[in-house]
Amino acid sequence: MIKFHPNTQLLEQHVLGALPASLSVAISAHLELCDDCCDTVAALEQRIGEQTFTDDAGEELTGSQELLDAQMSAMLSDITADTDVDDFAIQSAKQISVGDRNITLPRALSHVGMSRFVQAGKLARSRLELDEGSIRTSLLYIAPGGTIPEHTHTGFELTLLLDGTFTDEEGEYQPGDFIWLDHKHDHTPYTEQGCLCLAVVNSALHFNKGLSKLLNPIGELIY
Repeated sequence: MIKFHPNTQLLEQHVLGALPASLSVAISAHLELCDDCCDTVAALEQRIGEQTFTDDAGEELTGSQELLDAQMSAMLSDITADTDVDDFAIQSAKQISVGDRNITLPRALSHVGMSRFVQAGKLARSRLELDEGSIRTSLLYIAPGGTIPEHTHTGFELTLLLDGTFTDEEGEYQPGDFIWLDHKHDHTPYTEQGCLCLAVVNSALHFNKGLSKLLNPIGELIY
């Protein structure tokens, strides 16, 4: 059961097309897995659409009835004269192999380019071609029994769990969970069976315990 979701503000910005592509793709992937957020987005789309129509109507639907009839007639003529047919293609889901798993990715990632996985111990990363400024987007695979040492974040870290499970100080996460963390959060992710996550970050991790200087390369790998 999915317990962690994008907040309403993020979903509204997604509907408006105002988010960076990396965050928009992450939310689209979450929507493929979460019926509750799909319902929320549908309600937001209806509300925003009605508001837009009301605003446009107040500005544009003016003048005499004859003018309105002429505008409607012209619009219908344009529609019936248009012989172009849009081609629609159903996106096929992309599959990847990492560790000993074959994993089907959300369709939102079907046309996103990605690098080969780079491995460091039990952690492997594939960079996605969605970099925007300081924002980096990756697939992160943690092998069974793997952990990322306790760390905080100098920016934000969005994690969308795609396959497997992991735990931290806040509990256990399931596929579809959308976890947003920042500098106020310290955690130590651990996975017993292994997991694959979509990660969006805008700064490297900051390790705050133990041999942090030795762990900095791991933070840079994730970033």
